[in-house]
Amino acid sequence: MNKAASLFKPLMPILSAVYGFVVIYVTALPVSGDNPTFWDEFLTWLITLAAIALTLFLVHRVEPKVFPTAKQFPLKLPKIAVIVGLLLIAPLWLVAEEYIVYGVTSLVSTIQLKPLTYTTAELKEDLLSSVHAVLLAPILEELCFRQMAISPFRRRGAQIVVCVVMAVLFGMLHVRNFPGAFISAMFYGLVFIWSRNIWYSVTLHAGSNLAATLLAVYCWLQLGDMQMTSIPVIILPDLKVIIASLVLAIAGIFILKKQLIKSNINKNDTL
Repeated sequence: MNKAASLFKPLMPILSAVYGFVVIYVTALPVSGDNPTFWDEFLTWLITLAAIALTLFLVHRVEPKVFPTAKQFPLKLPKIAVIVGLLLIAPLWLVAEEYIVYGVTSLVSTIQLKPLTYTTAELKEDLLSSVHAVLLAPILEELCFRQMAISPFRRRGAQIVVCVVMAVLFGMLHVRNFPGAFISAMFYGLVFIWSRNIWYSVTLHAGSNLAATLLAVYCWLQLGDMQMTSIPVIILPDLKVIIASLVLAIAGIFILKKQLIKSNINKNDTL
């Protein structure tokens, strides 16, 4: 690494965050008004796809040339079985994150819970925006706030420090949901550092957003009772959802464990 890159590297978390704030702000412009239409959402999808393409180019082509250590975090897609396993674990993470935020917030202030309800109009709006929240936003956010910011740093300690900084900045991006966004960002960042694969974090992020969308449908169908607060935004699922999340997570862990054993066998066969 040349001297210019060495001086530039400590600024990467801030630069990555600024880049992330800008591109996410631009992608949200079409739906920033009241009652966005389908075509507003569609334009947001197109802009987000363009932003993802640009960011992939930066982290795959540009960043490794400036910071050779970034090559330690390749963009290789995991196997389908791994993706399925992570998606099955994601609902339990969402439930755990909500209860963690509730517990921590309760220590410093009084929280007023109220029953969560969904009208048909609210559900339609959420389902339309969930296309972006599940399929596109996790890719862009994880690339900007994890891959781009953490990958230039070789040492694990420095990576974790950057992870914390980016979690704070990611929480600021979500304003009303700062505690939940911060905790989730820490989790996704640590998964990225451990796995050295951003698609693990993307899958968990997307799976969590998908689970939140399914909870909206669950609530609209009046299949159970859920509680919520407005500030910070906390949704507490009922016992049925918790049990279902545990069952799915056990299945996900079983799939991941089976895939890990299979990968170890294949690795031993090649030696």
